[in-house]
Amino acid sequence: MIKFLDLQKINERYREEIDSRIKKILDKGWYILGNEDKIFEENFSKYLGVKHCIGCANGLDALNLIIRGYGFCNGDEIIVPANTYIATILAISENGCTPVLVEPDINTYNINPDLIEAKITKKTKAIMVVHLYGQAVQMEKIWQIAKKYNLKVIEDSAQAHGAMYNGIKTGALGDASGFSFYPGKNLGCIGDGGCVTTNDDVLAAKVRAIANYGSDYKYHHIYKGVNSRLDEIQAAVLDIKLKYLDSDNQKRRQIAKFYRDNIKNPQIILPKIYDENAHVWHVFVIRTQNRDKLQKFLEENGIQTNIHYPTPPHRQGAYNELENKELPISEQIHKEVISIPISPVMTDDEVNKVVEVINNYD
Repeated sequence: MIKFLDLQKINERYREEIDSRIKKILDKGWYILGNEDKIFEENFSKYLGVKHCIGCANGLDALNLIIRGYGFCNGDEIIVPANTYIATILAISENGCTPVLVEPDINTYNINPDLIEAKITKKTKAIMVVHLYGQAVQMEKIWQIAKKYNLKVIEDSAQAHGAMYNGIKTGALGDASGFSFYPGKNLGCIGDGGCVTTNDDVLAAKVRAIANYGSDYKYHHIYKGVNSRLDEIQAAVLDIKLKYLDSDNQKRRQIAKFYRDNIKNPQIILPKIYDENAHVWHVFVIRTQNRDKLQKFLEENGIQTNIHYPTPPHRQGAYNELENKELPISEQIHKEVISIPISPVMTDDEVNKVVEVINNYD
């Protein structure tokens, strides 16, 4: 069976380095908010080209902290893509704000910038973009709209570590960005983890305090905060893997190019991209009208797949209040998408087999 994502094989490459760093942490006996966290935050900031990186417990917390840091609350509206993982929208509603859903571009699956301005009201405070599947959103028009209406631009960069738009990395394209370091991400830890990145000094200080019980220094609490911190072991693992992120992303690009050049089955719709060198292919998503049939065929032929995502957020029971929304493009995407294996540890034989099996599907 060709695994959808072989995390054991991915992490085995770093075992010696990880073992060594963990031993140092154990020997030192400092597990939270220590030197490893500072080192990773500094290195990830430099990698992205931003002033601040604040580690936190996970990607959802990262988005939550940004919204709380800006003080958005009851009645405030945040524009968000309808085609996304539910965590993006959870961060909005968890802060008492209202998610305003905007349809994606059917070709890129990212938010359609041409549909944003019509959704803006006096209550709108921000545009939250999601760089879905590893491709950066086309930001130029979004920047223009945000400037025109004095809105914040928040990035959900959970699937786009190292992706770029016009030479600028995701995480540096908005006023603030939330990253997830869930193990399956391009840059993933061996547990949960996340971070906030920004060039805003005030926001960075506020996020750092809120994430640490609202404390700016020990036993001094200036906000009603939460406990959301990146622990030393996860920070050390991320710092090790950060050194290899660009080369891993390049391997993903090579596999994606092979897929796009060689999958010829007319029943398969391949992903479209803006920039071959800017996409990081967190997942390789294809579309077909009979997804269940294709998934079963691939499984029977030794290829594991996943679906990102089977049900759009506005059709989830948690968001019954959004049920009456007419979002046909998002619904079409969620009915047709299926993700096939892609990772930096796939062999040429595995990649060839995936192509061969898909081309033989009828």
